[in-house]
Amino acid sequence: MRGPGSDVILERMMSLHPKVIDLTLDRVEALLAALDHPERRLPPVIHIAGTNGKGSTQAMIRAGLEAAGRRVHAYTSPHLARFHERIRLAGDLISEDALTRVLDECYRANDGAEITYFEITTCAAFLAFARTPADYTLLETGLGGRLDATNVIDRPALTIVTPVSMDHESYLGNTLSAIAGEKAGILKRGVPCIVGPQTAEALDVIEARAARLSAPLLVHGQHWHVFEERGRLVYEDETGLLDLDLPNLPGPHQIQNAGMALAALRHLEMPEPAFDGAVRNADWPGRLQHLRGTSLNALAPGADLWLDGGHNPAAGCALAAHLHRLPQRPTHLVCGMLNTKDVRGYLTPLADVAESLTAISIPGEQNTLGAEETAAAARGVGMAAHTAESVEAAIERIGCEVPSARILICGSLYLAGHVLRIIG
Repeated sequence: MRGPGSDVILERMMSLHPKVIDLTLDRVEALLAALDHPERRLPPVIHIAGTNGKGSTQAMIRAGLEAAGRRVHAYTSPHLARFHERIRLAGDLISEDALTRVLDECYRANDGAEITYFEITTCAAFLAFARTPADYTLLETGLGGRLDATNVIDRPALTIVTPVSMDHESYLGNTLSAIAGEKAGILKRGVPCIVGPQTAEALDVIEARAARLSAPLLVHGQHWHVFEERGRLVYEDETGLLDLDLPNLPGPHQIQNAGMALAALRHLEMPEPAFDGAVRNADWPGRLQHLRGTSLNALAPGADLWLDGGHNPAAGCALAAHLHRLPQRPTHLVCGMLNTKDVRGYLTPLADVAESLTAISIPGEQNTLGAEETAAAARGVGMAAHTAESVEAAIERIGCEVPSARILICGSLYLAGHVLRIIG
């Protein structure tokens, strides 16, 4: 007789969630011990923390390693349309059967103890990774770094800290130094760390921790450089120069993400195909994704439709920079955000490039910011703002009023996931 599917087990896991989330590794370590420590049997780990660019950087490293013939596990969060997206086994998304088995095993081993959803599902990923042969494991932190559930690997092969900016202040601290300290918590004694572009304040914290741990740093602007020149990506470090295609992931911020990926691949001494593969083959849905030929495009046939899940001020700046570089076209936003985010900080850079914002509440999301509140925040930074009952209604109205519009759906990964489920 077939047991419950992954959705049922995931729902059960939600009931184990502590009333108050205290960031600690105690619950994870207890469950991993009950599972006979799968985290100690993983292929070499590349551990990635930071505020922005973690997912794109991971996607490029994975594309590069796979282009070099390596088999790669990858763990990321949150998922967009299906939970299975979080766990990739030796190149493929985990199957329903495999996911159900490891979730059920973790649920039983946890034996009813309090544990967060992210913690128990991270343990399930480790269990799946430990049982499937591969050459590398890519781990992306969920929140912070020092006390993140992924931070139980004693000696990774490499760590990476992507750009640090303000986000999740209620958990990580309300200064850049405090947040950088949490992100730098993934550094391990003697293990090299790739450091992406940072403010001086964040870099000081990362360098201080690295010095205490004798962890060699490979820092953007010091040990490696990356830039766009004449429509090409140029990467340079002490071993020489790479002249590559621009990243296939759109947006000028992907130059720096590619730089971090290339620095990692160079450190791992990958062959030449890895570098081309990293910039040409990476796939990362919901991040500046150009939508074509979907049911949503049919609602506004003359419009140019985009989707992005960025949700903090740095993401707003990156999005604005990308929109500035696109061919001239009236840009209108369809935006839904969580009530835990800095809405005004996110929208301020977008006010210079968008003619209007239509706010929606994120369907099915308990922590959504109400459409009226999002619209009010938009007006507060100088945008014309409206509300709509749904993404579809917003797109249809904009398409009718401005047939040639560029429509960007934005503000949250949860909204991006909702859109991807709509379009199948």
